[in-house]
Amino acid sequence: MKFGVSTFVTDEGIRPDTLATALEDRGFDSLFLAEHSHIPVSLETPYPGGGEMPRVYYRTLDPFVALTAAAAGSRNLLLGTGVALLVQRDLFHTAKEVASLDLLSGGRFVFGVGVGWNREEMRDHGTDPATRGALLNEQLRALKTIWAEDEAEFHGKHVDFDPVYSWPKPVQRPHPPVYIGGESPAALARLAEHGDGWLPRPNAQPDEIRRVRAWLAEQGRPDMPVTVFGAGRDEARIAGWAEAGVERVTFLLGTRPESETLRRLDELAVLAERHAG
Repeated sequence: MKFGVSTFVTDEGIRPDTLATALEDRGFDSLFLAEHSHIPVSLETPYPGGGEMPRVYYRTLDPFVALTAAAAGSRNLLLGTGVALLVQRDLFHTAKEVASLDLLSGGRFVFGVGVGWNREEMRDHGTDPATRGALLNEQLRALKTIWAEDEAEFHGKHVDFDPVYSWPKPVQRPHPPVYIGGESPAALARLAEHGDGWLPRPNAQPDEIRRVRAWLAEQGRPDMPVTVFGAGRDEARIAGWAEAGVERVTFLLGTRPESETLRRLDELAVLAERHAG
């Protein structure tokens, strides 16, 4: 099993290029960065983790800019969004950002996406939370069309455009792998139809992962790679994920200054070495 890190990169923590170099030096294979454009001051949507929302949510750097810096600080590290809030993004800018990052990194980008949870944040972008799932499904189809075709067009209920030119095209063909976050029935349906990999959260038990993988095989999607996103240090759980066929576990790394971050990475590297294989 492979190991990486998922984290929030902010103006108060380690730089993304320094972090990427440190991860690669310690044998980690991937870095996944969170995204929030902003956090409304008046917030009614409960924070999923319970209690007060951590300050990293409203200080996080743009993931595409940060991952470009991480690409410059590494040679082989996979660079992922975990997750990009596509329903809050302009489609054409996102198509270009993904393709540009994949090009500049030499084909190392992994496009992790999810519908998001912060309804006030979505509404500020003009996104209706009630239809965000349907919007995301169309956006994914439209992005793949833009990346694949020289004169791309798409006509759907939520996304509609006549033929366009858009370069660069991604290095990875037909496109960088799209990893779908979430465990809900809607997320799993999206995974089966649009995904190249699954990003379940660490509350996903090994038996659940086995059931989903069996269901995916029935849908004609066998051997879907699974990356557990934002895991802790429970070694029994990690061993169970390995037995369930999980390809990769990303440890949730707190946002800290450089020296403290490097110490924590040393600890995680020891843990990862015990379970690598």
